[in-house]
Amino acid sequence: MKRPYLNLLIIIVIFAAAVYIDIPHEIDLFGLHRPAGLNLGLDLQGGMQVLLEADTDSSTEVTAEQLDIARQILENRSNGLGVSEVVFQVAGENRIVAEFPGMTNTEEVLDTLKETGMLEFVDTGDQYFDPDTPILTDGRSETAEAAEGQTVYHTILTGADLKNVGVQMYEQRNMPVVAFEMTDEGGKIFAEHTRQNIGRFVTLVLDGRVISRPRINSEIPNGQGVIEGNFTVESANALAVQLTYGSLPIPLKIVEYKKIGATLGEDSLSKSLTAGLIGLGLAALFMLIYYRVPGIAAVLAIVFYGAVTFAVYKMIPVTLSLSGIAGLLLTTGGAFDSNVLMFERLKEELREGKTIAQAVSLCWPRAWSSIRDSNAATLITSAILFYFGSSFGATIVKGFAVTLALGVVISLLTTWLVTRTLLYLFTKNMKQEDHEKWLSA
Repeated sequence: MKRPYLNLLIIIVIFAAAVYIDIPHEIDLFGLHRPAGLNLGLDLQGGMQVLLEADTDSSTEVTAEQLDIARQILENRSNGLGVSEVVFQVAGENRIVAEFPGMTNTEEVLDTLKETGMLEFVDTGDQYFDPDTPILTDGRSETAEAAEGQTVYHTILTGADLKNVGVQMYEQRNMPVVAFEMTDEGGKIFAEHTRQNIGRFVTLVLDGRVISRPRINSEIPNGQGVIEGNFTVESANALAVQLTYGSLPIPLKIVEYKKIGATLGEDSLSKSLTAGLIGLGLAALFMLIYYRVPGIAAVLAIVFYGAVTFAVYKMIPVTLSLSGIAGLLLTTGGAFDSNVLMFERLKEELREGKTIAQAVSLCWPRAWSSIRDSNAATLITSAILFYFGSSFGATIVKGFAVTLALGVVISLLTTWLVTRTLLYLFTKNMKQEDHEKWLSA
C-alpha cells in the first residue's frame, strides 16, 4: 500500500461527513433538501394503499405509455396533499398501486385520485397569481369552496383544444421552449384573443392552480406558438406533459383501498432493530475473539459501513420499509463475509512462510475473485427482484432489492478502502514472531 495515510485521511473525511448527515437534522446540501429523519415506508409508519385499475372495456387497449403518464399525473396531484414519499407504481398491464405513508385522511386521498383534472387557458388580465393560490374560473365551478373570495375570470380555451405539444430548442438563446398546436376551432379563438391582448398574460390553470403564466408577445394566427421561460429540459418536458394530459389519458377506478396502522409497524421496526443489533454484536464478538487485530479492523470497517449506508439512504432518499431493513441486515452480514475471506487468505499466506507485510499486501488481491463472484451474484439477484417488484407493484420486494444492492456496493468499497488500510496500519510495526499471537495464524 503506497498511500496508507492519505487513505486514512479520506476515510476520516467520509466518515465525518456521513455522521454529520446521519445526525437528525434538516439538510440543505448541493441544492438538495432532506428532512431530519429517514423516510419510513408504509409498513413502518402506517398510511394508505390504493389499487387503481383502467376503467375501460375489453376492446380498448391500454398502453404502457398511458399508464406511466397517468402515474406521473397522479403523483403530481398527490404531492399537493403534503404526503411525504408518496409512491405510485405501474402494476401489470392495467393497474397502478398507490402508497401514502403517514396519510390517514381516507376521503382526502380518494377524492384527489378520483379527480379527472382540467386544463384551462384563462384571461387573468395583468393580475399575478402565485402557483400555490387556488383560483376559480368559469370553466371549473367546483373549485368555488377552495377559491372562496377570489375573482372569477374568463376561460378562453381548455386542454381539449390542444392538438400537439412538444419541447423544442430555441437556437437563438440556446434554451428549450414548449411548442403547441391547437385544433382548428381552438386556433381561431386563440388568434382573436392574442390579437387583442398583446403584451398581456395568459394563465394556464390545472385543477384550479396556476402552472404557467406566459406573456403574449404577438398575435398567434395559426394556432401554433411557443411558451418561453427559464426552462430546463426537464421542466419544459414536465410542462409539456401537463399541457398534453391536463386530464388523465385513461379513466381509472379504485378497485381496493386499505388503511395500514402504525402500531404494527413500530413493533416490527423495534423487534427488527433489536434482532439486528444482537446479531451484529455477536458477529463483532466472534471477529474480535477469532481474528484478533484483523477483527478490530473489521469491526471499525462495519461501523464506517453503517454510517455511510444510512447517509446514502437519507440523501437519495431511500424509503425504508421492513423489507428494506432485512436487506440492510443481510448486506451487513455480507460485509463481514468479505473480511473473513481476506483474513483467511492472510492466514494461508503466513502459513506458507510469507512475512506479515507480504501476507497483508496479498490477502486482498488473492481473495478478490471469491469476493467478486459472491457479490456479483447478489447484485444480479437484486436486479431481478427489482424488475419483478416494479412490474407487479410489489413494493416489499422492490425495497428489499434496492437496499440489498446499495449494501453490496457500499460494503465492497468499505472492505477495499477501510479494511485494507486499517489492516496495513495495525500490522505495519508488528514483529514477525508475534503473528500467531495477534493474527490468529
